[in-house]
Amino acid sequence: MSVAHETKKPSLRNRLLRHVLLPLALTWLLGSALVVAVAAYFTQQAFDRSLLDDAYLVASHVRSNPDIEELELSLSTQEMRTVLFDQTEALFFAVLRPDGSLLAGHAGLHDDSLVESKGPTFQSLDYQNRSLRRVTIHRQQPADFYVVMAQTTTSRDRLIQRLLVFSIAPQILLLIFLATWLQRAIEEDLEPLAALEKGLGQRDARDLTPVPVSASTRDIQRLGQAINALLGRIADSVRAQREFSGNVAHELRTPLAGIRALADYGLRQNEPRIWREQLEGIAQSQERASHLVDQLLALALADEAQQTLKQKPTPLDELVREAVLRFLPRADAAGVDLGANDAEKATLVLGNGALIEGILNNLLDNALRYGRAQTEPSRITVSLKEHLQSVVLSVYDNGPGVSSAQLQKLSKRWAQGAAGEALKEGSGLGLAIVKSYVSLMDAKLHLGNETPHGLRVSVTFAKP
Repeated sequence: MSVAHETKKPSLRNRLLRHVLLPLALTWLLGSALVVAVAAYFTQQAFDRSLLDDAYLVASHVRSNPDIEELELSLSTQEMRTVLFDQTEALFFAVLRPDGSLLAGHAGLHDDSLVESKGPTFQSLDYQNRSLRRVTIHRQQPADFYVVMAQTTTSRDRLIQRLLVFSIAPQILLLIFLATWLQRAIEEDLEPLAALEKGLGQRDARDLTPVPVSASTRDIQRLGQAINALLGRIADSVRAQREFSGNVAHELRTPLAGIRALADYGLRQNEPRIWREQLEGIAQSQERASHLVDQLLALALADEAQQTLKQKPTPLDELVREAVLRFLPRADAAGVDLGANDAEKATLVLGNGALIEGILNNLLDNALRYGRAQTEPSRITVSLKEHLQSVVLSVYDNGPGVSSAQLQKLSKRWAQGAAGEALKEGSGLGLAIVKSYVSLMDAKLHLGNETPHGLRVSVTFAKP
């Protein structure tokens, strides 16, 4: 059903032709009808004027005969034939008394009652199976009488038909010429669109490179740009998915292999003590794998959020207090002094609450893992510092810190400091996630060592 429905849809070329030619043809036909109507009106006026002249000519030859005290027509039969001669039309006349009786001429030209009028009256009638146009005039000198002059309408009908033909025929030819020209012009303008359709139809599903667009109009150019922008977004999404799947496959292989090795070793033993040791190892490996998956998912979501992120005024002080309270039990269990400075004052920044929460989670998690002091009590501090147009969020510790060389690449994926490499924990994604989140919110990330030792990570947010 859908295929049949698609085949019934008209092409864009035909739709454009129809939308252009139909209104144009209707407009031209209406214009032609108006022209013909005006021409017919003035043609009728010209013929009527000639007919009226003949009526006045006949009326001028009506005389009063004193001998019989009656009106008479002074023209002879031969003279009347000369007056009424026409090469194409037949002329009829009648001179009538006021009571309607015939004085001279043809009977039956005026059957209805005669009414006095200030001017000539024109009417159409059928006479002897002919269509006539007549005019009636009323004269009062030398006495009351009426003259009726009638003429066949062959010439005027033929002239109106010729006007109609010569008005419509050229416009029909012009419409045909215009339709041919428009068809070629529309085909040339739509050729880039057909080429674009052909290029997309023949393209492999894995080919997401930009489509070459040969645009003849701005609309087709914008369409090509929109398609290429869409292909670019799809390519970014596919690349992120491939990277995510590759990262998961690569990074989960080691903990899963470790879990399998621990399970196999435990199954070969019979002592409950060894089973417990293996189960504890499995639990630790599972925790590491779960943490890794969460970080990989966070990176994938960060890549995906590049097109949909909406920033708004966000209370940074509330997010800091909530994060400190959330990590406080873990810090107490590890013997770390976790605190916050200047987080009591209401502080708004332009950002996204979920991303800022992710930044705090990763920074505090990294600090608890790798930022513990070796020779003094461990401390981790979250601080807020407000400036004129910005707010700086900092998380710093008094741990061993990192070298200058490691500091340059620490925010890259899979990069770890010396503490992380020594502990064999994590995967080097925490700061990479922070960097992605910071970039999404148009904030600034800065990493530096504390004095005398420790690591400080600062994020600068803009004020709303």
